[in-house]
Amino acid sequence: MAVTGWLESLRAAEKTALLQDGRRKVHYLFPDGKEMAEEYDEKTSELLVRKWRVKSALGALGQWQIEVGEPALPGAGSLGPELITESNSNPIFMRKDTKMSFQWRIRNLPYPKDVYSVCVDQKERCVVVRTTNKKYYKKFSIPDLDRYQLPLDDSSLSFAHANCTLVISYQKPKEVLVAESNLQKELKKVKTAHSSDGDCKTQ
Repeated sequence: MAVTGWLESLRAAEKTALLQDGRRKVHYLFPDGKEMAEEYDEKTSELLVRKWRVKSALGALGQWQIEVGEPALPGAGSLGPELITESNSNPIFMRKDTKMSFQWRIRNLPYPKDVYSVCVDQKERCVVVRTTNKKYYKKFSIPDLDRYQLPLDDSSLSFAHANCTLVISYQKPKEVLVAESNLQKELKKVKTAHSSDGDCKTQ
């Protein structure tokens, strides 16, 4: 089963963990050399950050690519060297999940809610956002569903709009909720270091 396959990959990865600033930071090193870093709220276990790094064909480390969370503001330093470079007026896309839903926020979209259309493209396995005034168009995948090889369901999709921000939610399938619960149990087995000086392997 694909869900089990991804969990086994996580179990097989070399893991280190650090407790810092109220966050549990976990670094995964996979056999193929890929790295994944996650940050969880220490109290709620809510996923705050997930990012990936892969080596180039020549073996050089690439930059971290953020899957969940937003780029650090200049000087914050918690997510590495990534900085927000978009203009204040350009739409800013980010993912910030909740316990029960995958969730994305697109800031700087001033149009009323009835202008937006959000749907699933089954053929391309992605979510498509468009406006009737043709001012904005975006499509994005849900990597978690790809890793678990689960179908996309239009009925799990919803959206809201307020304060120039479009919030798109996709209810997590029960298979994902169970897998995430099992992963948390697995992570509790990882020896966790404590730090207050900012030295963290996941940086």
